[in-house]
Amino acid sequence: MGRKIGIIANNTELKAIIEKLYWDSIKSGNIIIETLDMDKIGEQGMMLEKKGVKAIIARSGGYFHTVGKVSVPVIQLKISTLDILYAIMTAKKYKKEIVLVLSHMENFDLNEWCELLNCGVTIEKFDHQDKIEGIISSYVFAGRDVVIVGGGIPCKVAQNYNLNFVHISASDDSIHDAVARAWEIVDSLYEQKYKNEVLNTTLDGVHDAVLAVDREGKIILYNQRARELLKKDHYNVLGKNLTDVFPELSAVTDVLKTRINKFNQIMHVKKVVVTANISMLEIENQVVGVICSFQDITKLQNLEKKIRYEMNKKGLVAKFKFNDIIATDSAMKETMAKAVKIGMSDSTAIIYGESGTGKEMMAQSIHNISDRKDEPFVAINCAALTESLLESELFGYEEGAFTGARKGGKPGLFELAHGGTIFLDEINSVSLNLQSKLLRVLEEKEIMRIGSDYVIPLDVRILTAANESLKDKIKDGSFRRDLFYRLNILELHIPPLRERKKDILPLFKHYLEEFAGDDHVPEISIELEEKLILYSWPGNVRELKNIAKRYIIFGEFDLYGSIALKSSMRSNESFDSEDIVKNQEEIEDSEEQTETNAKKIENVVLDLKEIDRYVENKVITMLEEQGMSKNDIAKLLGISRSSLWNKINSGKDMSKK
Repeated sequence: MGRKIGIIANNTELKAIIEKLYWDSIKSGNIIIETLDMDKIGEQGMMLEKKGVKAIIARSGGYFHTVGKVSVPVIQLKISTLDILYAIMTAKKYKKEIVLVLSHMENFDLNEWCELLNCGVTIEKFDHQDKIEGIISSYVFAGRDVVIVGGGIPCKVAQNYNLNFVHISASDDSIHDAVARAWEIVDSLYEQKYKNEVLNTTLDGVHDAVLAVDREGKIILYNQRARELLKKDHYNVLGKNLTDVFPELSAVTDVLKTRINKFNQIMHVKKVVVTANISMLEIENQVVGVICSFQDITKLQNLEKKIRYEMNKKGLVAKFKFNDIIATDSAMKETMAKAVKIGMSDSTAIIYGESGTGKEMMAQSIHNISDRKDEPFVAINCAALTESLLESELFGYEEGAFTGARKGGKPGLFELAHGGTIFLDEINSVSLNLQSKLLRVLEEKEIMRIGSDYVIPLDVRILTAANESLKDKIKDGSFRRDLFYRLNILELHIPPLRERKKDILPLFKHYLEEFAGDDHVPEISIELEEKLILYSWPGNVRELKNIAKRYIIFGEFDLYGSIALKSSMRSNESFDSEDIVKNQEEIEDSEEQTETNAKKIENVVLDLKEIDRYVENKVITMLEEQGMSKNDIAKLLGISRSSLWNKINSGKDMSKK
């Protein structure tokens, strides 16, 4: 830090005294001394400032001619009473009339010291250097034999008139006081500049534009963001009246009048819409100004979009709402009405439905109508991961918890869902070991990361889904009864597509339009509509969607890869409905599951599920025999590779039976 100060000494005697007192500081360059020069008296202060001094000490005339001409502080080396008395006692040796020439800023009560001095002393005061010569010359022209006592300029004038003179020197204490005061001011100014720089850097670094006015409405603060937003440089703003420079910001000065702060105010500034917070500046309960911070709403919206994008990338946002679900059939309408009631509550719920019925879409819709709609939505398919991997994903882990653990650890999905909803799909596939840990989460409302020794409190709503009855899982011992009753507070059954036939055509047409985009959407005949409705749709809506997409892309209707029903995309030809009938019949014949009378089936729902599983197994086997890889089969059927493995294994179990 630079603590360099300058001193203008009235005479060589004073300079010598200062050099003796502060030789080390002079040698190091922290003190620069100039002797008062009558010819350059008005420039000496500026010359010292150019040399880098942060403060200047001067006396009498040197002080008068320096203060106001430099931007650094000027400290007066005051003439003390003792300094004057010492000079008068020295002047008595001349045995002449003593004339004490002082500036109007210096006080000396002669009456108090008459007896001690025991000599005649006349005091002359001046308020400007030009008057000094007139005062001294009047004694010369009057023929009075005098000795002049004063500072550097009076003594210089006396010397020019061949008069005796005595400099009023400065005591060591006076010099020490002046130098100490100068360094104190320099240090204080540095500290103030440091704080101002920190403040300015902070204000320039924040996202908000900040502007402040004093009690007169003049701008006293104007940060970088404000300059960018308001398109004016601070040189043209600071010190100006706010309403003159920015009339559209009159709401700021209104706070000065009303003494009422304003928050989240929407204002139009320079064709930009901003949101502003305006608060009074108070010192000791006195309003001294107003500060206003504001942001460009457009930038806020862009920031929100960016945050939403990042959240979407992480899968923490529920995209679907009830309006996105096509429901024409009364069975589906009843299901949605029940789902809305579930969404309005905050209880745990199980969603039952076959594969492809849209369980996650329903869960997202439930979340988006709940009080947690503005909080995260986290979904995970429990059947897609191994037990150990699922546990680490759900609960997270600490650094070093296991080989390959990420540095710094990783938060689990329960933590990410805090405040919102977590959706556990295919909960029926979770192992008994992991079920016990899920039960603890439900009971204690807290989790513990793998490898951690502390618990993390949670506020999460849990939605689950299953594609088979959990009560049956309880009977065979593969699902905990206590966990079931924790999860099964609310229950929702999504009907399969074959039980909501009125939704088949609207869904099929919706997907044709969605996948066709701007291209031609092929028409479907009434006969074909009937056959689509008659088909059992074992893959439910997912199968319907995949078939519609394949037709739009390839111009063919391929049901499980068994028969391709081709249609020319270059013409307005409709689907060949006879092929669909043949396709359906061949599948049923190959599976030997066709029943001539459905009324003879004792448990229709159970038998249909068994049929679907058998059909799935046969189709998968057929596709494998055609040389397709498991990845291709899974992609064709619209399921994950892990779900495909589950179906293959379940098919092997069926064959054993």
